[in-house]
Amino acid sequence: MADLFDNPMGLMGFEFVEFASPTPGVLEPVFEALGFSKVAVHRSKDVVLYRQGDINFIVNNEPKSAAYYFAAEHGPSACGMAFRVQNAHKAYARALELGAQPLDIPTGPMELRLPAIKGIGGAPLYLIDRFEDGKSIYDIDFEWIEGTERHPAGHGLKLIDHLTHNVYRGRMSYWAGFYEKLFNFREIRYFDIKGEYTGLTSKAMTAPDGMIRIPLNEEGKAGGGQIEEFLLKYNGEGIQHIALLTDDIFSTVDGLRAAGVPLMTAPPATYYEMLETRLPGHGQDVEALKARGLLVDGTTEGGTQRLLLQIFSETQLGPVFFEFIQRKGDEGFGEGNFKALFESIERDQLRRGALKTAA
Repeated sequence: MADLFDNPMGLMGFEFVEFASPTPGVLEPVFEALGFSKVAVHRSKDVVLYRQGDINFIVNNEPKSAAYYFAAEHGPSACGMAFRVQNAHKAYARALELGAQPLDIPTGPMELRLPAIKGIGGAPLYLIDRFEDGKSIYDIDFEWIEGTERHPAGHGLKLIDHLTHNVYRGRMSYWAGFYEKLFNFREIRYFDIKGEYTGLTSKAMTAPDGMIRIPLNEEGKAGGGQIEEFLLKYNGEGIQHIALLTDDIFSTVDGLRAAGVPLMTAPPATYYEMLETRLPGHGQDVEALKARGLLVDGTTEGGTQRLLLQIFSETQLGPVFFEFIQRKGDEGFGEGNFKALFESIERDQLRRGALKTAA
């Protein structure tokens, strides 16, 4: 999907997601169960790199840091993210020219200064141009743990596919404009999902490199739904879930379940009974899908299969959760599954008493 349209910032995918928690020891067991390994430790800060495939998760436990204050406000959270760019200096200068707010991230001696601008919820959005093995930011600022694989296979997760932002009602156009103006993102999908009691609207934004996807979600007109619940629990706008890509979702899900990762309740049996009607000739093993609670979306029109297989975890870090996804030619977001997912979260809200219905 490279070179979709003009790429003035030289975007080249996600580099990392940064996490923090006000309570020590909360993040690490979650990432280990997800198949990540601790591979490097920062040379001067209480910061650790967890990795699986080419996915980098930074755990920032540094006292009095930006991550520390972010976690104090939001709880366990994704407190920052980084885009790969061809030239960080040029990208940063261009972002500031276009009105981005600079963030000063303190560094120690002999450390790289990572340019960053203010992103969703005030979290830093870093611009990184050093990512080749042997020359990366991790090679300079971190020490590799001896005897550890640099790119451990884990449960087979390879890349960050996309991550979502939950925003206040009326703010979706602001954040769409932020990514459009600074990075030349384009809106490639628009959803208006209605459950039995609540709803949401979503703009799916994609970068010109085709590798950075960010759906923006806001609460529907009825209010009281899952986006509103997230914003209240999270204490503001932020990253709601992170989708991780695998080449074999069956094996990945088996590994996740064996590690004790809580996955969202499977859809009702009727979902699988209707699969052949919705996607005739999909060619998937329905019983294998059903046994794992996997969702399937895409198209089989004209005899060509373009499918997307996905499953979601339950909330893992406060209201933040993860998605596991395999693409078989489909580049969407599982919009055919959005309603099924939305309604399953709605049922969970009802079960927990977080959603009140009229008598």
